[in-house]
Amino acid sequence: MKTINQLGIYLDHASANLIDFTGNDKEPQTIVSEFDIQDKHETLQRSESEMHHKEQDKQRAYFKKIATLAIGYNELVLFGPTTAKTELLHFLQKDNSFGKIKIEAENTAKMNLQEQEVFVREHFKKFDSKNS
Repeated sequence: MKTINQLGIYLDHASANLIDFTGNDKEPQTIVSEFDIQDKHETLQRSESEMHHKEQDKQRAYFKKIATLAIGYNELVLFGPTTAKTELLHFLQKDNSFGKIKIEAENTAKMNLQEQEVFVREHFKKFDSKNS
């Protein structure tokens, strides 16, 4: 029987929590975006166009870090209160490495880490019962 590796990713544009639901009791990992408010103020003073390019480059690097950690999973659920989850979904869909990985995105309210862990557990348990 094939092991299904499941990962929940709670994210906004500043950080992401990766919550493993495979059963190995891994601690959640946090990835922090390098584009911060300081960057925004500094580049805005020079030009809005430059700020937009810098923001896109740093967001791409942020999503790439997340993708590198998510590549070993069969199922992903992306969730959170902002559009970052949809942007990450589109980023992953363009990557051929994620072609056979089931990815879902869900809108949620802002959550603390404990609420995120409960959400991931409930999401995958609900999903598993549909397949049984």
